Amino acid sequence: MTDFILLGCTAFLAGLVDAVVGGGGLVQIPMMFYIFPTAVPATLLGTSKLAGIFGTAAAALNYARRVRIAWSTAAPAALAAFVLAFAGAYTVTKIPPDFIRTLLPVVLLAVAIYTFWKKDFGSIHAPLYSGRAEMVVAVGIGGCIGFYDGFFGPGTGSFLVFLFVRFFGFDFLAASAVAKVVNVACNFSALMWFGYSGHLFWQIGLLMALCQIGGSLVGTRLAIKYGSAFVRRLFLVIVSTLIARTGYDAFIKGQ
Repeated sequence: MTDFILLGCTAFLAGLVDAVVGGGGLVQIPMMFYIFPTAVPATLLGTSKLAGIFGTAAAALNYARRVRIAWSTAAPAALAAFVLAFAGAYTVTKIPPDFIRTLLPVVLLAVAIYTFWKKDFGSIHAPLYSGRAEMVVAVGIGGCIGFYDGFFGPGTGSFLVFLFVRFFGFDFLAASAVAKVVNVACNFSALMWFGYSGHLFWQIGLLMALCQIGGSLVGTRLAIKYGSAFVRRLFLVIVSTLIARTGYDAFIKGQ
């Protein structure tokens, strides 16, 4: 019973964090590995995706009711992410992701420095593209991040937020809303793969999904209430934590 309570609380917190700025897996997956130390890693990742898709979908719906989502960006990015996530999942069965594990903390550090250095980054919503250019850039970002999510995964939501701010001129709140739509596509694609291969704890995943939904509803309300400045601060906290975690995994634990 204690394990289920821990999983529920962790899923709630993961849903809250993920709804605001992404990075919920940073909270949820380590706890799952702690509680189920002998489980197959793919099964734990699949179960996390099962819970995550409910939380992310709830966040996307909550944003859609309260924030104007740029569907002309979100839709092509989500479609590309869905397709390429499958390709990433297939590729990881052929090529070990060791080089990405080493590169990831460096990339995250560059993202954190850029965001911290540019004080007005993501504070103003001024879209840069429209029409065909918007679709092309959206497909490029969605495809790249979708492939990354299927191939490796940590920080997917945070990368999406950063890229939508940097390349589309969105503010952090609008970027987070669009990122949720793309994240749903990534999670659904990966979930199909894990479900087909039998790597799911259905009962545990659905229990965690209920808690994730609760956390995501709280997270979206906090983001909408406090705006882009709040999302930016939490973004920096999550990215800094990801740097520490992925740096430890790549350079200390991996030795």
